[in-house]
Amino acid sequence: MRNYFKLGLLAAVVGGTLGLGTLQASSQDLELTIMAPAGAGGGWDSASRSMQEAMMASGNAKSVQVINVPGAGGTVGLAQFIGSAKGSSNQLFVAGITLVGASISNQSPVDLTEVTPIARLTGDPLVIVVPKDSPIKSMDDLLATIKKDVATTIWVGGSAGGADHILAALVTKAAGADPSKINYVAYSGGGESLAAMLGGQATAGVSGYGEWEGQIKSGDLRALAISYPEPIEGIEAKPLKAQGLDIELVNWRGIFAGPGVEGADLDALKSAVEKTVKSAEWQAILKARGWTDYYAPSDEFKAFIGSETERVKTILTSIGLAN
Repeated sequence: MRNYFKLGLLAAVVGGTLGLGTLQASSQDLELTIMAPAGAGGGWDSASRSMQEAMMASGNAKSVQVINVPGAGGTVGLAQFIGSAKGSSNQLFVAGITLVGASISNQSPVDLTEVTPIARLTGDPLVIVVPKDSPIKSMDDLLATIKKDVATTIWVGGSAGGADHILAALVTKAAGADPSKINYVAYSGGGESLAAMLGGQATAGVSGYGEWEGQIKSGDLRALAISYPEPIEGIEAKPLKAQGLDIELVNWRGIFAGPGVEGADLDALKSAVEKTVKSAEWQAILKARGWTDYYAPSDEFKAFIGSETERVKTILTSIGLAN
């Protein structure tokens, strides 16, 4: 009886150890595809490729491929992802506040409530810039320019209805102009809007600070303000709030699985992402890109999506971009 008990206990311990090893291997052996629903050079593309790099370098995935499906503020990619990733254990999707806004303003039949939240990843300040040779030297100058003629004040940024567009409209409203008359040129990739700014084709531009940091530090772009409520170490531009404007906006990004992913498949994806965001490799990427760690696990992120959708809808309605 005593020997039988010992053998049974040994089997349980060995079985538990093997089970743990299998669980650990399941995340390390993941072969994933991450969809960035925008063109190359933008925030979602950068976040997707950064997650690709960190997951592989930290050993939390065997291979990671990134694909770009731009269009309509991310809703083209989202619709494709919903159709192709249902119940899939190896497909992920990166998106953020811009897609929330685009779904509402474009009256899209799909939105982020139809996919499975895995984790919120980053929360970055947006930055308002002008070309280096612009006569606009400050936010006061920009507000005066907008108030003088909103139609000839050309903004460039990301997709229509997204975070960049929302911020430009809020600034236009603060200047005393009609935000529904804003002259906003939307680009699906950060590289295109940057080219327009460097080419002198716009009055002002909006993007995530990290995307244009190099051009700001080189002096090719002049940063007037950031959208964070507090100053950020290493960023000279002051928050809009510190300049007398009651405006704040966090450009968050998160990662999602397809509809209907559950059980062991969902647990493996959650575990792989959680271990990655806690890794030294991911923290080094955040520091290098100037991104703020805005991590929230699946359940917290799901609740955040619901509240953020309502908040963005309220803002878009107030500035005439939604009904």
